[in-house]
Amino acid sequence: MSSHRYHRHFVVSWDQLHRDVRELCHRLIERDTKGIIAITRGGLIPAALIARELNVRLIDTVCIKSYDHMEQEGLELLKGVDHDGEGWLLVDDLVDTGKTAKAVREMLPKAHFVTIYAKPEGRPLVDQYLTEVAQDCWIQFPWDMGVAYVEPLADQRR
Repeated sequence: MSSHRYHRHFVVSWDQLHRDVRELCHRLIERDTKGIIAITRGGLIPAALIARELNVRLIDTVCIKSYDHMEQEGLELLKGVDHDGEGWLLVDDLVDTGKTAKAVREMLPKAHFVTIYAKPEGRPLVDQYLTEVAQDCWIQFPWDMGVAYVEPLADQRR
């Protein structure tokens, strides 16, 4: 993590992620959705949760690799889709600088682009999001964290 760019942390638990996705889905429930396109990898888990809440069975992916995930210097398309996105939900976990979002938006101009979290630089590129987060905030997602045993204080004194 680049220390000059991120000055705050926002830790998202599994419970919080589920609550946030469900809240976003309340806003999406009336849409006529053909399917969901997840932007890999961050959009995979939110897309699965959204698919469950909206009872959508057709899920595809757009696979993009950034050369440096912190700075997103360049992007490489590994897998796209063969349509313009009309009637589809395009899902990612967050929009940060907007570089990935812009590339995917150009590929799928008619998709309805949703993210759970949005930072100010990328926010204008999505159609809907649930929570705005400061640009200098690092979002720690539950799939990036592990559970570890912590020794009780009394045992540490022995």
